[in-house]
Amino acid sequence: MNTHTLLAWLPPHHRRPMLQRLLIVWGVALLIGLATWNGNVAKGHPSALDVSMVYAYAISTFIWLLTDVPRFAFKRLLRSPAPYYWPPALPATLMLLVGIPLGYVLGTLVGDAYAGWSTWELWHLNRNRFLGLMVSSIVISFAFVAYFQQRGKAESLANEVTQAQLMLLQSQLEPHMLFNTLAHLRALIGQDTARAHAMLDHLNDYLRTTLHASRQPLHPLADEFSRLGDYLSLMAIRMGPRLVFELNLPPALATSSVPSFILQPLVENAIRHGLEPQVSGGRIEVQAQVEGQQLLLTVRDNGLGISELALAESARPLTPATERPRASWGLTHVRQRLHTLYGERAGMHISLVATGGTCVVLTMPFNNPLDKA
Repeated sequence: MNTHTLLAWLPPHHRRPMLQRLLIVWGVALLIGLATWNGNVAKGHPSALDVSMVYAYAISTFIWLLTDVPRFAFKRLLRSPAPYYWPPALPATLMLLVGIPLGYVLGTLVGDAYAGWSTWELWHLNRNRFLGLMVSSIVISFAFVAYFQQRGKAESLANEVTQAQLMLLQSQLEPHMLFNTLAHLRALIGQDTARAHAMLDHLNDYLRTTLHASRQPLHPLADEFSRLGDYLSLMAIRMGPRLVFELNLPPALATSSVPSFILQPLVENAIRHGLEPQVSGGRIEVQAQVEGQQLLLTVRDNGLGISELALAESARPLTPATERPRASWGLTHVRQRLHTLYGERAGMHISLVATGGTCVVLTMPFNNPLDKA
């Protein structure tokens, strides 16, 4: 059984952090074991080093198991919401009050079994030493759990702030498109009623899906493609035969979870900077596919191609300033959102097409069906 199978019950983006926390716990257990052994020798209670280590590791591991794992395994009972799974104060306190003493008892039993004696006999021989040993272990455990919880909440808050900032910047994409569409619609009403009605229908669907998507950070890939379909249909009415597009979404990937609006800036960039400046217009292709555990989203056009300046600017960190890069803000926005949501598990690759145009490939963890936890 490999690590991936063993941790299948755990959300993918929490597997590595959980293992990192366990390694930290074991690192401190090593120090506690050494300190306990040295203290026993200094007080005239010599014991074997391996015995002190077994007690330290057994107690630390059981307390970790009973305080870190339950917030994922019992997320509904503890009301631990995704994506960070930190329970509210009352359930968290109850979990600690049960998990830490129980972990201490179980770890002590393992140590006793290894050493061949009973720690509980110490209660009758030296109560002060017994209480000191127990209280110090529990206090250290509480301190570690509190540290991990506060660090996790701080990371959660930082990500929420960044996400809110990105969604605010995302709203700057909408007015430009909306005003141009309304101006074109006004001109069509008196000239081509059928096309005006079609444009109005697509605009209505586009705004409806935009409003729905703006209320959630993730949504099904089918919704993302549906929104792109309405947007590109609006652009096709504006540009006429100068714009041709193709959306390729395999049915098996329709429920995959993706960040809302993640493809919109790429398509807007392709039209504004790649196709519209060309007299002949061009073609846009959007494709979704899976390679291993990664979802690949590709936006390809046969326009003018991205400039070296825009390509360099797209790699810079996104700031909430009003003075943003003119040609690469959409690309920078997408890169930053991927990093905020997935860290190093996602990325964006931009390349020039040999026959002309630009190809942008987004990679992110593949989740299917959509996790509603």
